[in-house]
Amino acid sequence: MTAIAPRAWQVVLDAVELDLIEGRLSPGDHLPPERTLAADLGVGRSSVREALRVLEVLGLIRTAVGSGPSAGAIIVARPGGGMSALMRLQVAAQGFDVADVVKTRLVLEGSVVAELAGMPFPDLTGSEQILTAMEDQTLTEAEFLALDTQFHLSLAEASGNQVITATMAGLRSAIEGYARAGAAGLPSWPATSARLRLEHRGILLAILAGQPDSARLAVHAHISGYYAETHLTSH
Repeated sequence: MTAIAPRAWQVVLDAVELDLIEGRLSPGDHLPPERTLAADLGVGRSSVREALRVLEVLGLIRTAVGSGPSAGAIIVARPGGGMSALMRLQVAAQGFDVADVVKTRLVLEGSVVAELAGMPFPDLTGSEQILTAMEDQTLTEAEFLALDTQFHLSLAEASGNQVITATMAGLRSAIEGYARAGAAGLPSWPATSARLRLEHRGILLAILAGQPDSARLAVHAHISGYYAETHLTSH
């Protein structure tokens, strides 16, 4: 399968995240102005604005209009365990066949949710917060799918398995890229996004109910269902 080139806004997103991970940016720092980011990264200002919207939805930045010390985009948090030393894999993953990505997700995420369901008191606070954010009906497809990927990463983080978390982080670009590519051909994005929200809730309910098999089946159906609906796995 032909590799999917990253969209311009993804270039901006990756650059800001890498600066956060490597310490060039920290909470409280201002991002450079839109025009500076656009010039430095060779993208349009509209792409910079889209990347900033995604970063804000993910809770990494806060934006404010006007002038003064509180204006512009300000870093409010670092990426969590979902970002890792496997940033190189994140980039390389864009060349992976979509079917291989799906199979890998099924193995890793099935294991994650089953393990979480076997814990006495799994901490799913982060996952719950992401699902609450995904209820916002004004989210764009890009924002929704960025949060969707973050939700799955948050489950890996909650499991405490650093290897799985790092691997999932490395696959993030591929997961988001194929999800976006598939969304373009959906008959109804509102209907699909509503179903995805319900499926996410079902996964959490199975975990909280202490039902490993149900949690594994729920995440398998969720991942396989979306890729089947978009027909990406048939290419």
